[in-house]
Amino acid sequence: MTTGSRTLRRALLRAWPRRNRTLVVLVAFTVILTGALLAWPDQAPLTALVVPLLLGSILLSPRQLPWFVVLLMVMLMLAIGRLPDIVVRQVIAIAILYLLCFIVLVTSFRRSRLGVAGMLGESMLVDLRDRIQQQGGVPDLPDGWLVETALRSAGGTPFAGDFVVATRPRHSSRLEVAVVDVSGKGEEAGTRALLLSGAFGGLLGALPPGDFLPAANDYLLRQSWDEGFATAVHLSLDLATGAFEVRTAGHPPAAQLAAGAGRWTVHEGEGPVLGLIEDAGFSVVSGVVRPGDALLLYTDGLVETPRRDIGLGIDRMLGQAERLLRGTFEDGADRLVEALGSENDDRALVLVHRRS
Repeated sequence: MTTGSRTLRRALLRAWPRRNRTLVVLVAFTVILTGALLAWPDQAPLTALVVPLLLGSILLSPRQLPWFVVLLMVMLMLAIGRLPDIVVRQVIAIAILYLLCFIVLVTSFRRSRLGVAGMLGESMLVDLRDRIQQQGGVPDLPDGWLVETALRSAGGTPFAGDFVVATRPRHSSRLEVAVVDVSGKGEEAGTRALLLSGAFGGLLGALPPGDFLPAANDYLLRQSWDEGFATAVHLSLDLATGAFEVRTAGHPPAAQLAAGAGRWTVHEGEGPVLGLIEDAGFSVVSGVVRPGDALLLYTDGLVETPRRDIGLGIDRMLGQAERLLRGTFEDGADRLVEALGSENDDRALVLVHRRS
């Protein structure tokens, strides 16, 4: 092959979209299978056409898939016409094949709302999930500080209505952390959590600490969702001095361990749920994290159940924290989340510890 022909071939491949090449390959594969069914009707099984049907449902775009399914159904009709004798077993197999084609057609029409093929749509959701987890990642901290996060979704799915956003604003010694619980659970709240995590992450690093919850409340009100409310707790911590401010919006209160006394204190704050009341105000609770102290921020999935009051749940959580965090705080967030709450509810927890 000459250099010019290679260059022309590469140019044609670049000009021809990959999805069109995939369609041509699948059509050719279907025609070859149909040819085998026509040539050897007694030996070649009709169910072989399930293979291109499955590949098409995974690889083809919603615009191409319906036409490919129609082609496959035509090929199936040609193959049926070559069968010498049709027995009951073959009738059942043919009915199942056409049912599968109908299911794939319905699926393609539903995918047309998104406009991408199955694998591409799944990869987009995975990418969004990874981004929400990255926003909950803890930024680099100075020596002497340990901050851990743990998140578990209802039913073990990778999407949850609880999320964490954390950031260190530039030219500042402060760490900003928000733990948010979106209405609903699991996949029901996952889409709203994906949107809110990006918006809240941007607000968290761009606004003064006292303006974050009011801005988040205004953002939720503008969405006009039927289930558009959320609860949140916001921690603003000075990593140089240990001074902190906590504000809550309809959320369980933060808890602080005073290492000197060995006792946990609950910092009760006042503030309405986000997304319900305009111009809402949020009170602030101030304090200092001294060497050896710890802070816990968490969602109600860790402390509240239909059969247990949230106050009793907080007492149980602090009892577990006193037992599980004794001696070391490393991996403490994961240990607490595993020991508390229900697998049927989303759970999120942030552990902040100032090393002695």
